[in-house]
Amino acid sequence: MVLVRIATPVLLAIAVFAAIIRQPALTSIPYESRDRVNAAALRNHVAALTRVPRSADHPEGLDAAARYIERHFRTSGTRVELQEFDARERRYRNVIAHFGPSAGPLMIVGAHYDALGALPGADDNASGTAGLIELVRLLARNPPPTPVAVIAYANEEPPFFGSEQMGSAVHANSLAGKDVAGMICLEMIGYYAPTQACPNTTFAALYPSKGDFIGVGGGWNDRALARHVKRAIRGAGGIRVLSFTGPRLTLDASDHRNYWSAGWPAVLVTDTAYLRNPNYHTARDTADTLDYAKMARVVDGVFSAVTN
Repeated sequence: MVLVRIATPVLLAIAVFAAIIRQPALTSIPYESRDRVNAAALRNHVAALTRVPRSADHPEGLDAAARYIERHFRTSGTRVELQEFDARERRYRNVIAHFGPSAGPLMIVGAHYDALGALPGADDNASGTAGLIELVRLLARNPPPTPVAVIAYANEEPPFFGSEQMGSAVHANSLAGKDVAGMICLEMIGYYAPTQACPNTTFAALYPSKGDFIGVGGGWNDRALARHVKRAIRGAGGIRVLSFTGPRLTLDASDHRNYWSAGWPAVLVTDTAYLRNPNYHTARDTADTLDYAKMARVVDGVFSAVTN
C-alpha cells in the first residue's frame, strides 16, 4: 500500500508533464471543402524549385525562384504583393498573397524559399514553398472569413539567419501596431521515414520511434494556436499529427521566431527536420526523397486551420 501511495502521485505527475509537452487534442476540425491539395502539383513545384541553386550565393537562382512563386500566386487571381528590401547591397523580395477581408486579425502562413548555398533543398524548404503555392490555389477558390496572408520569404538561411535581414523579420517588422492573430510556419514538411531520432531520452519516451507523423511546435503562449492547427490537420486525415509545447528557444530555428519577437503567437509545422531527415543540408536533399501524398494532407490541414 505504501508503494501504491508513492507511485500514484509520481505517475500522475508524469502524466501531467507529458500532457503539458504533447498538448493532446481529443477532437478534430472536420475537413469541409471539396477541394484538396494536389500531390502531383506539389511534386512538380519541388522539382522546379530544386533545378537551380537559390541562395544569396546564387542570386540569379534566388530571383528565378521568386518569379516562379509570384507567377503561380498570380495565377490564382488573388492580390499579390512583392515586399522588396535590401540586404548586403542586394535587393531581395518576399512574395505575398492576400486573402479574405481587409479588416480583422491577420493570420499568416509562411515558408522560406531559399536554400543553403548550392544545395537542392527539396525538403529544406522547397517542400514548404510548394505547400504555399497549393495553399494559395485552395484559398483563391475558398476565400477565408478573416484576413490571411500567404508569404514566401527570402533569406532564412545563413548568412542572414538570426538577423534583421531575414525576409520574415522584414515582414514582421512591417506589421508593427497591426492586429495579428498568429503565424504558421511551414519548415520541412515532406520527409517521412521508418525511424525517428529524438534529442534525448525524455523525447524518446513521449514521441514515436517511427517518422510517419508531422509535428506542430510552439511555446506555452502558442498552445491555443498549436492545438487549433493540430485539430485541423487531424480532421483533414491521411497523416498522423503530434505537437510539442516547450521553451521557445528549443525550436526557434525558422521564420516563426521573428513573429515571436513581435509578441504574436506562432507555430512551427515540420517533419522534425534534421532529427529525421539524414539529407538535411546535403546534396541528397532531392525531390525524389519526399512523400507528396503525406505532404498534401499536411497542407490540407493548414488550409482547414486558416478557414475555420
